[in-house]
Amino acid sequence: MLRSNGGVLLNRSAAPSSSALFPGDVVETQAQSPARIELVGSTIDITPGTVLEFDGDEIRLDHGSVSVLTSRSFRVRAGCELGTPAYEDWTQYDVTDKDGTVTVAAQKKDVNLDSRSSHPRPAKQSAKSERVSVHEGEQKSRPDKCGPAIPKSANAAAIDGILNNPFVKWAALGVAGGIACWALCRGDDPISPSSPSNSPGSSGP
Repeated sequence: MLRSNGGVLLNRSAAPSSSALFPGDVVETQAQSPARIELVGSTIDITPGTVLEFDGDEIRLDHGSVSVLTSRSFRVRAGCELGTPAYEDWTQYDVTDKDGTVTVAAQKKDVNLDSRSSHPRPAKQSAKSERVSVHEGEQKSRPDKCGPAIPKSANAAAIDGILNNPFVKWAALGVAGGIACWALCRGDDPISPSSPSNSPGSSGP
């Protein structure tokens, strides 16, 4: 469940005070508007100015900060970085993705921070992961080499690209202006034929 007191967007629409979450849902908190995700065995507090995608047993943090309290090894992915509780026990940790840097702070129990390469590898070659342990009371930071964790869909990117293209904008304005001019220049002439010889009721010569 997603809970908030307003100022939160769920899939780009205003979220009610309580709403069910499904994998793929995107949550965005506005300024001075925190939110909370409640799951069985896990609670995720979302700070204002955060964008994330819910993915069932983990969240993908695009930017902002979250605080996780979990007994079910709930994970947080931020770009190429993945924070995971080191033990299947009550663990509390914070993850922040800001200005291209991912920071993990272990508040209670240890947290593993895995970093994968941002470069694609052949299918037969497994992606190399670098792991560091963040012990209770410590925090560690790594550069976010992969960028936003929530990629824009190809369709959405294409639509945005088209709408932001100045040539398309001017062409659209030209078409709209031509239609308006055509309508105004005709004056009071009816759209239907006005010649009596072409009218259905005319006997003709």
